[in-house]
Amino acid sequence: MNIKINVILLILLFFFSCKSKKLNYIEYYHEVYTIDSIHRVNKDTLATIKKYKRLFRKYSPVQNERIEEYENYIKYADRYNKNFGGHKSLDKLIAQVAPYWKYKREDAEFFKLYKKYGIDSMALEQKVNEWKKGLNKKLIDSFSVAFERDQYNERRGPAVEINDRKNADLLLWTFKNYGYPSKQKIGLTGNNSRFMPMGVLLNHMAGSQNYEYFKIKLLEYVRSGECTPRDYIEMVDKHQYINNSESIYGMFSHYSTADFNASDSARINRNRKAIGFPSLKKSSNITKDFQKKITR
Repeated sequence: MNIKINVILLILLFFFSCKSKKLNYIEYYHEVYTIDSIHRVNKDTLATIKKYKRLFRKYSPVQNERIEEYENYIKYADRYNKNFGGHKSLDKLIAQVAPYWKYKREDAEFFKLYKKYGIDSMALEQKVNEWKKGLNKKLIDSFSVAFERDQYNERRGPAVEINDRKNADLLLWTFKNYGYPSKQKIGLTGNNSRFMPMGVLLNHMAGSQNYEYFKIKLLEYVRSGECTPRDYIEMVDKHQYINNSESIYGMFSHYSTADFNASDSARINRNRKAIGFPSLKKSSNITKDFQKKITR
């Protein structure tokens, strides 16, 4: 009897230790790019649906804005009459696209998909408004001021350094009290329709005296799925750029620097993989496809 109880306890301990283990979203991004790459070559949509389904059972989607993996998964599954989770998954998707609602509301196919499942345009707008109500108003107020401050006088003159320091202090305070100010906390549009892409603010932290702290802390937020790899690597490479140091991720380079050779590309691709960002070639293909999509 004691042996049986001990076995049960060990099983429960293993189960709860697995459940409590934090997910690393760098692995999520790797899987998304792998699935996307295979799909581009094989065009096997049913296999892609299965792979995405396994992925989203483990991770909550974060919806890479240039791949839109969760939206594509639902659209593929709908097209092939596969179960994608119904209204529950559609609600998850609304939360993912809501920060971009200004643009997404022009997508007729998106509304058509929801209408098929009994959710009309008015209901969609209501769900987005409900999502907005759940955002952190205090942080929205603070970052609306920060983004206005960030662009003051088109970032010219002595005020730039002062304003960047104030924004660095705001980020430090936010990290301590609220965690990362993600799109699911503050959206993308602040007060008076102020556009608030966090990558812009982080980019200007590349020269901050708190840069080393930001570099370490933001990596934690990349792993948790709150900060995008792109926002992180642009800040890091901007720091390298302004200090005339070697590019780590291939995002910024001086005009006087020679084009990347094979060795540079291999090094950069390794660094990109370590942070969950696609290789130079893969990134270029994604960007080209994304630009084609938005110019249709």
